[in-house]
Amino acid sequence: MICVLLLAAGEAWESPALADLEAHPGVVVLKRCVDVDDLLASVTSGQADVAVLSLDAPGLDPASIAHLRRHAVRPVGVTTAVAEDLDVREHAQRLGISAVVGAGGLATLPEVVTTVEDVADTRSREAEPLPAPLVEEASGGRVVVVWGPAGAPGRTTVAANLACELARRSRGVVLADLDPYGGAVAQQLGVLDEVSGLLSAARLAGTGQLEDRFASVCRAIGEHLAVVTGLPRPDRWREVRAAHVDQLLEQAARLGDVVVDTGFSLEDDGGSDLGGRPGRNALTLAALEHADEVVVVGAADPVGLTRLARGLVDLRDRVGAVPVRVVVNRMRGSIGWSEKDIAGMVEGFSRVAGLHFLPEDRVATDRALVTGHPLVEGAESSLVRSLTALADAVFPASAQPSASRGRRRRNR
Repeated sequence: MICVLLLAAGEAWESPALADLEAHPGVVVLKRCVDVDDLLASVTSGQADVAVLSLDAPGLDPASIAHLRRHAVRPVGVTTAVAEDLDVREHAQRLGISAVVGAGGLATLPEVVTTVEDVADTRSREAEPLPAPLVEEASGGRVVVVWGPAGAPGRTTVAANLACELARRSRGVVLADLDPYGGAVAQQLGVLDEVSGLLSAARLAGTGQLEDRFASVCRAIGEHLAVVTGLPRPDRWREVRAAHVDQLLEQAARLGDVVVDTGFSLEDDGGSDLGGRPGRNALTLAALEHADEVVVVGAADPVGLTRLARGLVDLRDRVGAVPVRVVVNRMRGSIGWSEKDIAGMVEGFSRVAGLHFLPEDRVATDRALVTGHPLVEGAESSLVRSLTALADAVFPASAQPSASRGRRRRNR
């Protein structure tokens, strides 16, 4: 007996298809789903074998089909166009659907539903070997994720200036804003972008076009820096899934090094496993899964350091053996602790690859925010030197010992 979920999205073929399926002795229709979220929640019960889907259902994307397959549910697409139409086949292929029933073939739907397993198995065997050149191409630049606990310790400032320092050294770099609570990279760099790069990337990833059109989601700043701007409003995090982040970072790494600005929370969202839709923190967690190194930013005050200590413990459970580098931001003498005191505290909670201190320089940071220029392009200061040293440590291959000395001489 084949158990079927039906998602017709209001198409006219729903009623006759339902009648044909229910009339077949080997098919049972478990549920008529109202939308993709309802479908993804229904497959988690483990009772369904096949999902009959409208190819034009809103929200249906490769991540949805992957979710179905993870729960051993085989997809069958239905379209009002001719199944052999080139556009239909390309659309189904991008989604990951092999079996498609089109106009004039609706009567064969029960037969396709009962035999779709053979079609899916054939497709899996054909797609199994992965060409070696593709694997080599995918392993491009390093992915450095900038994370920090709650309280605005300076994640965006560090991420933006790391990326800008790399670009200043003539290295290709992509700066991606994946903060689900409202990104600020665009404001930090003075980018006036009417369209969010992250939302555009999510839409293209959902239709399987991100690889071909990745350049369209980036905003070029200079010759070497590309920026993927973040969410225009915090409430639009629902439009981006973890699978979209995976594709975005994979494509970005092919262009060069990648610096990612993330949110503060590492918590798993309750109920996300039930509906297939990720929770709000999935953007941050997905970025950490791709990280070659994590830069943790904490504020140099009693509250900030307490949050930093707790965050390091939580982060270690997430990233495992990935190198973690700590940056203590806004360091100043008035807090009463020396760098040695803070280093002892940090090392007591986690083993880190390096510890860096960024001095407080309110005048320079305010000027940079107002003008939309990164700090590393401004006048020489102890903060700029510290940021340059941080870039040397995170990206040692880009270190230019003579460059900073030359710049200091010019400033004098």
